[in-house]
Amino acid sequence: MSNTSRAHVSRLTGNGTYFEDFEIGAKMRHARGTTVGEVENQLLTKLVMNTADAHYNEQRMKALPYGQRLVFGLVTGSIVIGLATQDTAENALAELRLDGLKFRAPVFHGDTLTAYTEVLGKRDADRADAGIVRFKHWGVKQDDTIVFEGEREVLIKRRSHWGER
Repeated sequence: MSNTSRAHVSRLTGNGTYFEDFEIGAKMRHARGTTVGEVENQLLTKLVMNTADAHYNEQRMKALPYGQRLVFGLVTGSIVIGLATQDTAENALAELRLDGLKFRAPVFHGDTLTAYTEVLGKRDADRADAGIVRFKHWGVKQDDTIVFEGEREVLIKRRSHWGER
């Protein structure tokens, strides 16, 4: 992500997550990060039956260029989007679209991920109580390497219909 140092650092989940609150071009560095452990990688990788040696076979991976097992890319993407939800989905009614996924660098057990988001667009929905917001998300490792990026559209409540209920 360009200009990550100028991104707004979010507070822990607050009330500013209704459709009206998002401004096109706004950037956020989400407050929480997480260290990826073997549990996250192994559990999801096995649940989706990804049998690639790169995720399971430590001995075989020692002989290859990375020298260790890799975290499954969809685990990385899921963690990044999960970290972003505190600011982008607290008032979500539906996840509509996820596309443009890019896994830009490897993630290993023990890496710590942080998420960044930019608001790309917003538009009316086909219902009066919500609107659609398009986000771009980035995942960054502890050494500032970008490891993931992707875009997402979310149907989000309007404060005018759902606020102060």
